[in-house]
Amino acid sequence: MSSTNRIQWDLDLIRRYDLSGPRYTSYPTALQFDPELSATELVEAGRSSADQSSPLSLYVHIPFCEHVCYYCACNKVITRRRDKAQPYLDTVYQEMEQLSRWYSGDRQVNQLHWGGGTPTFISDQQMRDLMTHLRSNFNLRDDDKGDYSIEVDPREAQDTSLQVLREIGFNRISLGVQDLDPQVQEAVNRIQPTEQTLRVLHTSRELGFKSINMDLIYGLPHQTLDGFNATLDSVIEMSPDRLSVFNYAHLPDRFRSQRHIQAEHLPSPETKLDILQSTIEKLLAAGYVYIGMDHFAKPNDELALAQANGHLHRNFQGYTTHSDCDLVAMGVSAISQIGDVYYQNEHEISAYSQAVADRGNAVRRGVKLTTDDHIRRAVITQLICHFELKPAQIESDFGISFSHYFQKELESLGQFAEDGLISLNADLIRVTDAGRLLIRRICMAYDAYIPQETATRRYSRII
Repeated sequence: MSSTNRIQWDLDLIRRYDLSGPRYTSYPTALQFDPELSATELVEAGRSSADQSSPLSLYVHIPFCEHVCYYCACNKVITRRRDKAQPYLDTVYQEMEQLSRWYSGDRQVNQLHWGGGTPTFISDQQMRDLMTHLRSNFNLRDDDKGDYSIEVDPREAQDTSLQVLREIGFNRISLGVQDLDPQVQEAVNRIQPTEQTLRVLHTSRELGFKSINMDLIYGLPHQTLDGFNATLDSVIEMSPDRLSVFNYAHLPDRFRSQRHIQAEHLPSPETKLDILQSTIEKLLAAGYVYIGMDHFAKPNDELALAQANGHLHRNFQGYTTHSDCDLVAMGVSAISQIGDVYYQNEHEISAYSQAVADRGNAVRRGVKLTTDDHIRRAVITQLICHFELKPAQIESDFGISFSHYFQKELESLGQFAEDGLISLNADLIRVTDAGRLLIRRICMAYDAYIPQETATRRYSRII
């Protein structure tokens, strides 16, 4: 195992430092989005600050699901009425035309993602139509060299649908798995026999999808160390290119569907820690690279290569290799990142549809980045993507004295260094093998929107 792919499991540190906090898919985070900023103000600021010569990333949110998964915290609409999709898609097409006029030009689309909900809820013809509209409004690639991905529910995806997805340009696929244990699946209302997942996996490979990701969740009801290890062993044998292993956060007061999950059926904090440790050890032993937080990839995967070469980036779609792209997002609750601006669409379908009908866009809230935001975003991005930071690079990029600008932050980082989470000197800040699991905690020290006393506060457990 290379020195860049080591994780040191230090239970004392894990118990003393709390991992709850921003995931830093953006900085500032969505909590700083201001509903008082008008759509016009946000769009104008984005258009004026965007690099019109850079490529684009596109995101389409399709919120529909036929069945509710009790653990899910995504923005979704549970319905068996497939006829609800077309009116929604028609609204997306209207929004898309406006976004194209604002942002498209000749900018090449190097990244495309459909998320949800369940994107494969819509019919094969609707998927073809959606891609046709995207191609007519934006400069999509036709050489299969883009990063064009879609989230797939194996319970929904027939072989014909997978073939359609490949034909219309998708070359990456992400499969929701969560857990292979039937008891766990029943408890979260997601009955998904392993044979279904294997069928989609094998068909996707036969169709030539370049990369296959699988999502797993630990902390679900009735999970045990042995049970989740059995799931991991089966998944490792399936050999996906990437794995996302998420921690289930039980927040029934915020997410109604989670009220179906009985708290007494959840694994204890100690069991969750055991599962997390075993997961990391098993995946590293199987040859996967720890990208960061919940993500693992094979050494020859583009994410692992980008991290090794210092080019990994992070945006609202998670870890990505496309740091040079503006992100244009469409659909209900979708979040865009254009130039110096982040903004989010209306969260409810009715409000989204009405806004698009009235003015051609559904921008609800957002934030305009300051110079300080840009500096701190660069620092946080480097740490969360590469586990190290060269202050001289920040000084060169922004014309500041790093030690002076971050004097208070560097003082607070002293405790992290004393506890062995980082090594700290003038030339290099490096996250240690023990600190990698606590990377969000370290990044919070540079977050100007979180009081410093919060950034260094200690808790008895992180999970």
